[in-house]
Amino acid sequence: MSTKSGAANRGAIFLLVAAILAAPIAALGQTAGGRLEFDVATVKPAPPLDPIAISQGKMPRFGTNVQGTRVEIGYAALSDLIAQAYSVKPYQVSGPDWIKTTRFDIQAKMPDDSNKEQMPEMLQALLAERFGMTIHKEKREDSIYALVVAKGGHKMKESPPDEELPAEPAPGTIALPNGGGQIKVDRNGSATINTGARGTVKMGMTPEGKMHMEISKATMEMFAQQLNPLLDHPVFDLTELKGNFQVALDLPMETLLSVARAQGMNIPLPGPRGGGPGGGVEASDPGSTNAIFASVQQLGLRLEPRKVPVDFIVVDHAEKTPTEN
Repeated sequence: MSTKSGAANRGAIFLLVAAILAAPIAALGQTAGGRLEFDVATVKPAPPLDPIAISQGKMPRFGTNVQGTRVEIGYAALSDLIAQAYSVKPYQVSGPDWIKTTRFDIQAKMPDDSNKEQMPEMLQALLAERFGMTIHKEKREDSIYALVVAKGGHKMKESPPDEELPAEPAPGTIALPNGGGQIKVDRNGSATINTGARGTVKMGMTPEGKMHMEISKATMEMFAQQLNPLLDHPVFDLTELKGNFQVALDLPMETLLSVARAQGMNIPLPGPRGGGPGGGVEASDPGSTNAIFASVQQLGLRLEPRKVPVDFIVVDHAEKTPTEN
């Protein structure tokens, strides 16, 4: 890998991972009553991510944006759409492997007399109609990591007061889609994403080749969700800590590459362990997992493996190609 392409890929990983880990946790409810549907909706396969374009600030649209009656969902796996539709976390969705990797873009319009809280029910109808999807619910005993406070108490500082997000991005700053914030990548490859009331995320490389990440404002529930893409089992917040905290993590590059690959970016791992897309160490590699455990312990927290009953949405059938718009 050339120095130029390596820097571009590293910058792309910074942007992508920052966007994923700084994304707000949506808690969309369901509405009882008659079946609700979108007035009109288009469902298209999402184009593959381009790491070079991302490193140049051309960010794809991630996540869900609802403005009035207009709904835009970008680069979402079917499992993500199901999680939104049924108000569960993505790890509570079970089905064929492709539902977590094949991604779609959706644009839709809700009825004029509807509201944002009714959108999940409309999404349920859309998935049934366009993907022919059928599901059932069941409870399973599942492996998790419990995020708990270590002996001696936590070592985190409480977050400072909220910052205001500038109305217009400063020179050299990129506005993230769907109101995700503003991000700036420095010449040395470090990046800062400002999400306003949700705080900032700073990312940069350590001399040991790890990514150092500082999050200025995180509830423990949010922190647990931010750890989810980095580990092989879901993380549950059992700390009982309230409020917002500053947290910092040192993450192995192999883990971040796995996160990027899970989002559709085929980036070769630099150095002797590389070898092109698919090479290198996966996030579930014991060395990477142990490094994350150690970084969490520096905060005065622990990740304990446990078995707990978890409610699942099980996909019985879904077409990989949605019907025409």
